[in-house]
Amino acid sequence: MSNARIVVIDDEPAFRTLSSQWLQAEGYEVHTGASLDDLRELLTRVDADLILLDLSMPPAFDPRQTLAALPEFTDRPVIILTGHGERELALEALRQGAWDLLAKPMDPDLLAVVIRRAITKHQLVRELNSLKTRISKQHPITTLIGASPAMNNTRALVSRIAPTDVRVLVTGPSGTGKEVISRAIHDLSSRAHGPFISVHCGAIPAELLESELFGHTKGAFTGADRNKAGLLKLADGGTLFLDEIGDMPLAMQVKLLRVLQEGSFYPVGGRELETINVRLISATNASLPDKVASGEFREDLFYRIKGVTIETQALDQRPEDIPLLISHFLELQAQGSGRPPLHPDTAAFNWFIQRRWPGNVRELKSTLDSVAAIAQGGVITLDDIALLYPDAKDSSQVTVAPGGDTLDAQVRALEITLITNALASHDNNRTHAAQALGLSRQGLLKKIERYGLQTPG
Repeated sequence: MSNARIVVIDDEPAFRTLSSQWLQAEGYEVHTGASLDDLRELLTRVDADLILLDLSMPPAFDPRQTLAALPEFTDRPVIILTGHGERELALEALRQGAWDLLAKPMDPDLLAVVIRRAITKHQLVRELNSLKTRISKQHPITTLIGASPAMNNTRALVSRIAPTDVRVLVTGPSGTGKEVISRAIHDLSSRAHGPFISVHCGAIPAELLESELFGHTKGAFTGADRNKAGLLKLADGGTLFLDEIGDMPLAMQVKLLRVLQEGSFYPVGGRELETINVRLISATNASLPDKVASGEFREDLFYRIKGVTIETQALDQRPEDIPLLISHFLELQAQGSGRPPLHPDTAAFNWFIQRRWPGNVRELKSTLDSVAAIAQGGVITLDDIALLYPDAKDSSQVTVAPGGDTLDAQVRALEITLITNALASHDNNRTHAAQALGLSRQGLLKKIERYGLQTPG
């Protein structure tokens, strides 16, 4: 805040000189002018953090002219200075967007407090907007959280196949992020500005699935009182994501195969051929080869959708990803609430690391959301967890979830856990975190880079 820039606009030279001296002594960068035109010119070259503006300005010395111009400048705090005590002028200044209104002669202590509060608020808003901009421009590949070899391979594969139109099949247990991977592929592709249409094949009743996918014409069946575009048509020019495609009925599999072969279809009840250009990404937690063998899934459709296969792993097979996922989800919660991110204390962090997650990433996120909702003081403790999970117990050591993990995976998980916990405990101050871990700052930075840890500062 000591480097904040203040513009002082007043027609009295003595006031400008005295106020400049006082503000510079307080550590501010000061620019001055004598009119609204001076103010407009200054703002073309000075990114002011605050404006001190006299209400009665030449040539007319009419306060209402200044008030009328006020909305031009309120993208930053404006403190109105006036020798007029009229209540209506003060109210109008605030209605026009002034931060505050101070009467001359001013109390320096009061002015100091008002300036400090205004500049602090302005800089916090600017930082928040900057953060939102960075988040909105975040590279899609960063949504694939993890430092395990499996996640590193997934990111590498997604980066390579995304720019192509090759069909993709994402397989793996439920809750392992198959849709997140599919959306990252879409966002990195040339179709990123087109639609991403997600269809859960197992959630739509079989008798409705054809109409949902292909659309229908008016009168095609009872209740079809108007033409309706199907999800296939809505995905035209973009990506169609068929989740749990293994649950698609056999009759629909035949019709989908025809669409993939010909790129066209007829809506239900329609005689006009619809053509589409979509990229297909499918996902399933089932073994499609086993379903093919049992006759539950068409072999020709399997090879049509297979393209490049990406297989996700259960969270128990990549414990080194858990600390990163915890930090990521808590950061997302903070962005949504506008509050600083929570962080687990050591005992709570250990509980998350040691716990088995049969529901995988989805279960981990749900648990974090629940625990964070009842945490107090900016820290998640084991006592908070125990309110929802009475069997939660403290542990004197940081361990990883059991399950036959290799020594390398367990070492990686342990290092990531300790680093993430140290950073959270020291408000992401890397120097202090390094000291707590017994590392040099450079040594910590190398580990953060090696594991791909996303931390501020």
